[in-house]
Amino acid sequence: AGAETMKRAVELDVASRFQESLVCYQEGIDLLLQVVKATKDEGKKHRYRQKISDLTFFSDGKYHKQIRIEENATGFGYEKLFQEYLTEIVSEVWVEDPYIRHIHQASRHRLYNFLRFCEMLVKGPCKVKTIHLLTSYDEGIGRSQQISGLEEIQQSLRNHGVTLNIEFSSSIHDREIRFNNGWMIKIGRGLDYFKKPQGRFSIGYCDFDLRPCQETTVDVFHVKHTKKT
Repeated sequence: AGAETMKRAVELDVASRFQESLVCYQEGIDLLLQVVKATKDEGKKHRYRQKISDLTFFSDGKYHKQIRIEENATGFGYEKLFQEYLTEIVSEVWVEDPYIRHIHQASRHRLYNFLRFCEMLVKGPCKVKTIHLLTSYDEGIGRSQQISGLEEIQQSLRNHGVTLNIEFSSSIHDREIRFNNGWMIKIGRGLDYFKKPQGRFSIGYCDFDLRPCQETTVDVFHVKHTKKT
């Protein structure tokens, strides 16, 4: 039964049906663990344990998948990366990114990136009610514009029934996004992995799926608790 469950899990994984495959992996590993406990043959126990350790999914509910975005690759808009994890039960989201800042100079478009991420959450199919943002203050004269921009996003989200909680930290380095259904996505460059558009009227300016990307790595995890303790 464990082997059949694992076979089904692999088939779902290959088909990119990750949430369904997660359930099958967990069920299969639970069955294998029961077999290990009931087996007295140490050789068989060792082989079963090796099979379990070779799997990406573990009995504690953790999952890891890595996506490599190549330089100048397209087709990696936010919906492409996040939509399959935004199930209807998602109501709370945590965003940690030190560079959600004003749109001037090197920080250009980062506030817009966060806004577009929020737009994706508002569209659904998830029912997000609360977004927690942890970022760092902009440096110099950009701070007031950063705060003003974030407050405008906050008010706009409130009009859609979504609360945006904003916190600032001078020591934040992690870039990760967590959903309260257990999924966590870490992007090496945070939300700012797109290249600067060639112009305001160039293809890819509005549609992120058509925007060339900078090379980065995306790590997807599934854990039992998304809030850090």
